[in-house]
Amino acid sequence: MATYKKRGHKPKGKVEVEEFDQHGSTTAEVFSTLDEGASKTEEWVSKNQNYILGIIGVVAIGVLGYLGYAQFIQKPKEASAANELYYPQQYFDQAIASTTEKDSLFTLALNGGEGKYGFLDIIDEYKGTKAANLANYAAGMAYLNMQNYQEAINHLEQFSSDDAILGAIAKGGLGDAFMQLNQPTEALEYYEAAFKENTNDYTTPKFLYKAGVTALELDENAKALSYFQRIKDEFSASEEANSIDAFIGRAQKTN
Repeated sequence: MATYKKRGHKPKGKVEVEEFDQHGSTTAEVFSTLDEGASKTEEWVSKNQNYILGIIGVVAIGVLGYLGYAQFIQKPKEASAANELYYPQQYFDQAIASTTEKDSLFTLALNGGEGKYGFLDIIDEYKGTKAANLANYAAGMAYLNMQNYQEAINHLEQFSSDDAILGAIAKGGLGDAFMQLNQPTEALEYYEAAFKENTNDYTTPKFLYKAGVTALELDENAKALSYFQRIKDEFSASEEANSIDAFIGRAQKTN
């Protein structure tokens, strides 16, 4: 490496020059090593560029494919499924409000009619959509009302929701279905999951009450008492609180 003088500076002495030469030599060796490493890297890239480009291509195609699927397939599918859900939902609502012909209305909601899809069709044809998820909930509740408890369980177990109220009702429905199938242990698990889903004045006392009654049947009296007492303490204005003292007394006697 060349040396030069700066104006106003004294020339370097012999020792300084030797130190500089030694340092320069070391620096040169470092750069030489780096150059060799860079050459090897370039050589590896050159030999494997097809492989590297292939990987980049696969990733790019995957990202573009996902975006394309979401925009051009999933989004229209969601919209179509939501439209199809309107028809059976009308029959489901009518069945809930009706005092007669409930089963026939629930059947129409499940199977459709007049060339329109029912909940079961939406579940089959629009898998993975929000509408199909909601159809599982509605189908499960329809079967529960029609006393087809195993089918109710099959569909409610497929349902998931970020809505705490709807999620609690679905879990409570599973509890009801298992209770009707004379499986109180499973029923209690779902009733407990239901009241733990969210704390509110509607679902919480309802499923605390059902969990308490089921716990009594299973001779889990301390657990039953705690559930009944919570209704009395926290939900005194609820319908379940009207007769809660009698259940508290029953749990205490058998405790």
